[in-house]
Amino acid sequence: MTQTPTHQLNDGHSIPAIGFGTYPLKGEEGRDVVHSALDNGYRLLDSATNYENEGAVGRGLHDFLEETGVSRDEVTVQSKLAGRHHDYDTALAAGYESVARLGLDRLDVLLIHWPNPITNKYREAWRALVELQKRGLVRSIGVSNFTAQHLADIIEDSGVTPAINQIELHPYFVQESMRATHDKLGIVTEAWSPLGKRSAPFDEAPVADAAKAHGVTPAQVILRWHAQIGSLPLPKSSTPSRQEENLNVFGFELTDAEVAAISGLTKPDGRLFDGDPDTHEEM
Repeated sequence: MTQTPTHQLNDGHSIPAIGFGTYPLKGEEGRDVVHSALDNGYRLLDSATNYENEGAVGRGLHDFLEETGVSRDEVTVQSKLAGRHHDYDTALAAGYESVARLGLDRLDVLLIHWPNPITNKYREAWRALVELQKRGLVRSIGVSNFTAQHLADIIEDSGVTPAINQIELHPYFVQESMRATHDKLGIVTEAWSPLGKRSAPFDEAPVADAAKAHGVTPAQVILRWHAQIGSLPLPKSSTPSRQEENLNVFGFELTDAEVAAISGLTKPDGRLFDGDPDTHEEM
């Protein structure tokens, strides 16, 4: 399997160019699936307070490191602050609680799960993440589901630009404007639901034709498309063979025409969700 490349973050750190999504994994099953993903080569794990699985993710990581001797520094662990924790002091405490639940002494990446516009306290939450980074509890900080205006607000308020914005992104919802904003600001785009979940465009001609041309699966084509447009996808699978397949997307390259054709599948109503991520499974 080709080695996974990395993205350089605007804070000087790096992050693997593909990660493993962990919703809705919990309990012993969650621990086992995370262990399997690490065995198969994933070195970026994405969790969240709202997934209620930080403990399972931490156990899977701990057991893998203990059994294999792989260095903790080789694995990037990412979690997300819940929308209900945006008050400054609450956000600070929530950061420490996430680290404790994961069984770690520090968190590699912490994101704000969403701006929670009803409370309008995302600036407070961002200032708390900046403080957690200064304290050394968190290495890199970012956001999720933020619009261009939300990004502008927190940057103006704090003077600190997020390293990452995790957004919905797949061939039916290519987020061209947000990706351009990220490129302008030096923010890495992470993609949740990178395959489009139950609406995955596996049978669409641009995907199916590229899969046949390169001798790979439609899922691998889509994940490779993410890599070539500069997106960092977070696929999820409980099946070891599928985990390995999803990670193995750096040994072939789509043509410019294939990338453009897949991007052309985008639809005005292509997004999967528009609501409160505190109650939504995908985010």
